[in-house]
Amino acid sequence: MRTWQRQVARVAALVGSITLASAVLVSGAAASAQTHRQSSGQSSGQSSGSTDNPRTIDVVGTGQVRGTPDVLDLTVGVSTRAKSAGEALSHNSDLSNKLIGVLRDAGVDEKDIQTSNLSIAPVYDDNGENVIAYGVNNTVDVKIRDLEKAGKIVDAAAGVAGDEIIVNSLAFSFDDNSELVAQARTEAVKRAKAQAEQLAKAAGVELGDILTISEGTTPEPPVVAATSPEAAAADAGTPIEPGSQSLSVQVNMTFKIA
Repeated sequence: MRTWQRQVARVAALVGSITLASAVLVSGAAASAQTHRQSSGQSSGQSSGSTDNPRTIDVVGTGQVRGTPDVLDLTVGVSTRAKSAGEALSHNSDLSNKLIGVLRDAGVDEKDIQTSNLSIAPVYDDNGENVIAYGVNNTVDVKIRDLEKAGKIVDAAAGVAGDEIIVNSLAFSFDDNSELVAQARTEAVKRAKAQAEQLAKAAGVELGDILTISEGTTPEPPVVAATSPEAAAADAGTPIEPGSQSLSVQVNMTFKIA
């Protein structure tokens, strides 16, 4: 074989080896990519299945009950006026001590009598330029737990203070409302469950377990007792009736759809 033919044969053999090696490398890379895609697909499928949120039904139930208050919250005091601040304060203190004495004599406990306001201020003429007197106000917050005595206590307070008596507010409350709250709570849960069952039936699904439950009380305004001057002057005592007061509890519940 001639020399140039032997050189052509060597070149052809070298080119064939390079082509075979490239094919092997490409085949290996493709297999690796396929393996990676399979692995990623499995991982993605597992992750997606684990993060699914359960289907739920959310409901709100409110339970309301009524009861008779057993405590009267009374704000009462004395308002006096005199030419000097010292004179007005001295006179006010005398009447205030008598007022507090009446409350104690009626059986009101010390812990149920608390000073809520004491103020001294000048009183000006109609033009607002000259001081013509000084006014002193002294009020106490009182809890009367024996409601049968409430009217007589108010009358006695007015008796010692006369025209200088002031009554800022009368409102009823419960000394212990835990039993009423329990009743309202039970009613709220019943209502919430009934709503969830109705929604599930309407949607054609089956109601599952309770996932969450939370409670919030709905405050009701206090029952205010109003009295008239004519009633206060009655010999039988000022009529003060507690009436009834409502209390509400709200319950939020989440049920799983089975």
